[in-house]
Amino acid sequence: MKIRTRFAPSPTGYMHIGNLRTALYEYLIAKSAGGDFILRIEDTDQKRYVEGATDIIFQTLKRVGMLWDEGPDVGGNYGPYVQSERRDIYAQYAHKLVELGGAHYCFCAHKDDEDEEENAAAYAKLKDPCRLIPLEEAKKRIANGEPFVVRQNINKKGTSIFHDVVYGDIEIDYDELDEGVLLKSDGLPTYNFANVVDDHLMQITHVVRGNEYISSTPKYNLIYEAFGWQPPVYVHVPPVMKDAQHKLSKRNGDASFQDLVAKGYLPEAILNYIALLGWNPGDEREIFSLDELKSIFSAERLNKSPAIFDIAKLTWMNGQYIRNLSAEEFDELAQPYYQNLPQNLDTKALSAALQPRLETLGQIAEQTDFLSAVPEYELSLYENKKMKTTPEVAQKALTLVLPVLQNIAEWNNENLFEVLKAVAVNNEMKNGQILYPVRIALSGKETTPGGATELAVILGKEETLKRLADALQKLK
Repeated sequence: MKIRTRFAPSPTGYMHIGNLRTALYEYLIAKSAGGDFILRIEDTDQKRYVEGATDIIFQTLKRVGMLWDEGPDVGGNYGPYVQSERRDIYAQYAHKLVELGGAHYCFCAHKDDEDEEENAAAYAKLKDPCRLIPLEEAKKRIANGEPFVVRQNINKKGTSIFHDVVYGDIEIDYDELDEGVLLKSDGLPTYNFANVVDDHLMQITHVVRGNEYISSTPKYNLIYEAFGWQPPVYVHVPPVMKDAQHKLSKRNGDASFQDLVAKGYLPEAILNYIALLGWNPGDEREIFSLDELKSIFSAERLNKSPAIFDIAKLTWMNGQYIRNLSAEEFDELAQPYYQNLPQNLDTKALSAALQPRLETLGQIAEQTDFLSAVPEYELSLYENKKMKTTPEVAQKALTLVLPVLQNIAEWNNENLFEVLKAVAVNNEMKNGQILYPVRIALSGKETTPGGATELAVILGKEETLKRLADALQKLK
């Protein structure tokens, strides 16, 4: 049988890291076996619907290279792929489930149809009296326009046993299950019903979801059993944690995929990192492209323990990705961050200086702020024991350098370095006693993306000479 997995997000805002990891594992399970990856939008909870969120889902998956074989925009043989467009399908199967004895019509005045997860457990303890209503009488009340919901029957006693790829055989007592709502009074299904119907009709073979759904799985299996359907292979994964006690959550201010990209993390690096949040390849290797992940991924190597999101580790990994870019690729990615810099800068030279030094693209601003204007700085910045410089040495160095640089025709890094080195030799000075003061004069900062000659190339001859003259005046 061909493996078919589905990513079924709710359009409620940005793509959370945990959601993207689930999508990645679904994708890898399918693609590592030559199967199909399906995108389905679960939008039946209209209260949480966010305008434009579906587009964010599309854009995120495309941006990381996880293209789907079937979905709302590309179609397929099992559509529609948006739950709100499948309302009639759910109603049909909900009524059929009642006929099969797996559910009943409920007319009680309660709020379960609005939020079944919040209220169902408490309500189940009341032993729904509507279960005692004869089916024909219930149908007459519905025909007369009386509001109703369809609620699941939990008829079994004893223990439910099912297998999970990550956690092995799991046992849950049927007495622990609540008779939750399957079809709400507005005619829309709850998640607990819609995902079972859709997964069966779309021939989904493997379901990946958070381990918080383990306790609900026996309820899903009862629905499969009532219809005579084959349940999918279950792959429950532990949560992504902020720390040992707290789950990673956008609600708590934790970064979404979009937040991380906005901060200058590369989509490929983010995807690589989250692949390792709960899965390991069996060796020490850490850097993988999506194609490489497809070739080696195995759901059996997923971990049972929660994974802690380590922003420092992601930042390190992102730096590896930045350094592995070609010079042209990095320069193109960096251009949006150069928009507020002077127009006459040599951005290719700037990119060459920055690329080996960055861990995120977001660091470009702090590394390049001096290019617009030299910040105010104290003359003590010229003091450097290692370079054997003082403000007096700096004044001498700039006095020697300025006239030499004014006469240079070939303004490139190699030539500038040779010229400044010659100035040091001819005046019995160390290279650092020339280069360090020049770098401080050009930047006004202790650390810069590049040395003195690299900054001179980036700034250009005219701006370099102007800054050196201004610095010399400041030293005098």
